[in-house]
Order: sequence, then C-alpha cells, then structure tokens
Amino acid sequence: QVQVVESGGGLVQPGGSLRLSCTASGSIFRIYAMGWYRQAPGKQREFVAGMSSGGSTNYAESMEGRFTISRDNAKNTVYLQMNSLKPEDTAVYYCNIKPAYGLTGYWGQGTQVTVSS
Repeated sequence: QVQVVESGGGLVQPGGSLRLSCTASGSIFRIYAMGWYRQAPGKQREFVAGMSSGGSTNYAESMEGRFTISRDNAKNTVYLQMNSLKPEDTAVYYCNIKPAYGLTGYWGQGTQVTVSS
C-alpha cells in the first residue's frame, strides 16, 4: 500500500506565508506526476499546482506568482510554498501522487490552511 501524508497547515495572517509538505511511502516505485489541490467549504476540489516527473510545473491562474511547487526526490516529498496568502486561500489542501499516466493517484487526508486576521 501507498501512504500519502500532508503536513504544514495552520493558521496564518493575511499576507503571510506557509510551506506545506507531502511525503509518500510504501509500495511506490515510480512517480509520474505530483500535485496539490484544495477544497474550501461549499466548493469543489480544485487544482492548485502540479509537477511532472521531468520537473515541468503548472499552476492555477489564481495561484500563479504566489505559490511554488517543488520536490525532494530522495525523500519522496513534494512541497508547496505559499506566499502572500489571502483569506480566500482558506481550504483543506490535498496532495496527490500519481504513479503512472491514466491512474487516479494516491491522496492524503489533507491539511487545513486558514488565513485570517
């Protein structure tokens, strides 16, 4: 089995920064892509940022310029650096690790990010 665990969420003031971490462990031998998604109360889960195995990245338009996705392959870890946080960024952030093209991927339980004064 594959286990995906997110961490780093919490309460932060508007304009502040937060760094989320996601680590995959278990029976995973290949990572095709990795990404971050979020879900706010009453809303659908939405794409935030993604990275391919080759290192190419994609960001949702509302996050472009504020969020940065990165990785540490040796640790099977993907990060999401979030800067200039806004109240509308408040959501549960989920990490997804996809082992191959066409597969759903593995999800963690999520980590709560709350941006409030």
